Amino acid sequence: MLVNATRGFLWSDMETRALLNIWGEHDVQTALDGNFRNSHVYRDVANRLCELGFDRTPDQCRIRVKSLKRQYFQAKEGSRKNGQYHKMCKFYDEMERILSNRSLLERQDIDSVAVGGDETMDEDAESTELLQEAHMDGSGECSFMEHPVKTEYPSCPIPVTVGGMSSFPTKQSSLTKTNPPATSSSRPRRSKKRFANMSLEKLMEKFLEQSMEAEDNFYRLEEQRLQAEDKRREEEHSRELQMLQMLGQIFAGISTPSPAPQATPQPSCISQTNPTVPLTHPPCGNRNHPPALTEFASHSQPAGPGLLMEEGETQFIERSFSLGTTAMDSVIPLVRKTIPPLTSKKHKGQDGRIGIIGGCQEYTGAPFFAAISALKVGADLSHVFCTKDAAPVIKSYSPELIVHPVLDGPNAVEEIEKWLPRLHSLVVGPGLGREEMLLKNAKEIIERSKLRGIPIIIDADGLWLVAKEPSVIQGYQRGILTPNFMEFTRLYEAMHHEPLDSTDHKRSAQQLSIAMGHLTLVLKGEEDIITDGKNMLTCNQEGSGRRCGGQGDLLSGSLGVFAHWAFSSPPDAAKGMNPSLVAAFGATSLTRQCNRQAFHKHSRSTTTSDMIQEISSAFKKLFES
Repeated sequence: MLVNATRGFLWSDMETRALLNIWGEHDVQTALDGNFRNSHVYRDVANRLCELGFDRTPDQCRIRVKSLKRQYFQAKEGSRKNGQYHKMCKFYDEMERILSNRSLLERQDIDSVAVGGDETMDEDAESTELLQEAHMDGSGECSFMEHPVKTEYPSCPIPVTVGGMSSFPTKQSSLTKTNPPATSSSRPRRSKKRFANMSLEKLMEKFLEQSMEAEDNFYRLEEQRLQAEDKRREEEHSRELQMLQMLGQIFAGISTPSPAPQATPQPSCISQTNPTVPLTHPPCGNRNHPPALTEFASHSQPAGPGLLMEEGETQFIERSFSLGTTAMDSVIPLVRKTIPPLTSKKHKGQDGRIGIIGGCQEYTGAPFFAAISALKVGADLSHVFCTKDAAPVIKSYSPELIVHPVLDGPNAVEEIEKWLPRLHSLVVGPGLGREEMLLKNAKEIIERSKLRGIPIIIDADGLWLVAKEPSVIQGYQRGILTPNFMEFTRLYEAMHHEPLDSTDHKRSAQQLSIAMGHLTLVLKGEEDIITDGKNMLTCNQEGSGRRCGGQGDLLSGSLGVFAHWAFSSPPDAAKGMNPSLVAAFGATSLTRQCNRQAFHKHSRSTTTSDMIQEISSAFKKLFES
């Protein structure tokens, strides 16, 4: 028998009762009794269900009625034995009311019923067949054996669910008067299968749980395998570095001639006049460039992680990582060292008081996203300085924020300046808008914040201000710009007065940072490029292809917190690396991880609000695990 594609669609109780009300009408029953081909009757039933708001096909209606009749006859047969089995049929009373008014097909007419397929099966033939199934005993013999019936069912048993219990009646391809072979009756009965008494919904739930558990086990084993592979590569890399250093020392000794009369002995074992030995890296995929190679090639002294080269030279520290690999270990530990521990001895505001400059009548979501992200990352207080029109809207988003409706006031700069001594960092631009008065107030606030040494993160419309007047932040070493590609293009062309070369983003980002006075720059894109003109980090943390509005605000808000932590941490926490680079790397990593986790749950429907809900778990996974 061909499998009907409509099987497997679950019916609600409301749909089933609506079907029974229509199917039990006298006209419908009459039409089913008087017609050999009844497909048109079920088409009418399906159309009437559609009018009631239930979209079902005629085949689905026919199969549902057939299943209900099977349950009814089995419950009715069971009630003869113990009087309780009818409780297992939820719609027993409705079926009793309908079928009690119909006379069963005469036994002698059974042989005349042609069973040509699902669509042409007569209604009474189905009822007789179901009744016959209900009277079958456990050995498979039927009480109506004297009336052989041709059936369309296969010889294999088909499970039927009745009221949360599963029964497996045996359907034979043809029933004869002969008894089954003695071997079948003497065969020992098989024990019930596992989960045989569970409903289909419970079975599906159990299956999904086991699938998720198997998937988690697979990813855990895969992560362990990757860790072992990375550890092996690290060991091989270390051995190769040791060999290269030994070769370098040998070459240095061979190439050193007899000292010239005017030469003075050097304290180092490597002469400053030695030629640089070209070194090549063994291909190790997208891994760290070891500081030792850079040290040997440039004849500089050893340093820790975040090695800084001599002034005038530029070092590219490329970091491309995903969770579970050791390549992240060189920068992520530096971020972890800047994160303050949670202790009961601290007071409110000690872990960060962040100010957001932005929010106008058109843009109220951006400052909210930045401010609430700062709180979720770990700041204690978050202030939003916005226009009067935006303040009630932003306040309605969350009671956690402190909202000041002063940005468009006549004394806006003086009102905000009173709060600057209490703020640890400032985020300028989310939802700021491009009105001349708002940009002018933002410029003055930046100037006064620079005098106090407050870390300043500039994003969105704040970058529009910087493109018009670069001097507002140029050369300020605690300033961080977070442009996307369009904003970066605008800044680059404003500083260099020439079109951007889009073929080499890293070089262009380095040039712009140098032109801005070695300002820290975060170029957002497929990979986040972080540079201060001297050092460079690239973050390839896995995110997703979803690019909804507000992700940059999450980055800028979290970066405000990381910047405060980085600049207030002990000097040795960053191991000589620019604190702005460490803070930016932490914020970009967190944003990408939030995007990845939210996309895993919501897929194409992911929004920034979904990402903000993932900050806690993403932060724990990156920096606390």
